[in-house]
Amino acid sequence: MEDLLALIVAKYNYWLYVILMMIGLYAMIAKNNLIKKLVGMNIFQTAIILFYISIGYKQDATIPIIQNAHGGQDAHNAVIHAADYINPLPHVLMLTAIVVSVATFGVAMALAVRIYQRYQTLEEDELRMRLSEE
Repeated sequence: MEDLLALIVAKYNYWLYVILMMIGLYAMIAKNNLIKKLVGMNIFQTAIILFYISIGYKQDATIPIIQNAHGGQDAHNAVIHAADYINPLPHVLMLTAIVVSVATFGVAMALAVRIYQRYQTLEEDELRMRLSEE
């Protein structure tokens, strides 16, 4: 039992990401206001981005750049271990995901503004009712 508790405490950041994901998912499913749904989507995306960045983190690791490639101290005797380097791929992919997230949020907000201008509401139930009347 103590081992399970130690594992849960050691991986507290993953539990925080799951909680953030559930908050975002709840907002997308349960809320009727379109802006609240968009904020929930943004929280969900942020939780996923934080999760992937934490996967790429490694204690006491460095960036994968070889500094003594053209000589210097022990350049020929240096042994390169992949375990000593951080994998940059999750971080690079999440930079792209951040750009996509911001663009998605911007387009969705612009659509919400247009919906409000036309129907004078952002409540999903009222929109459904007005769309069925047309």
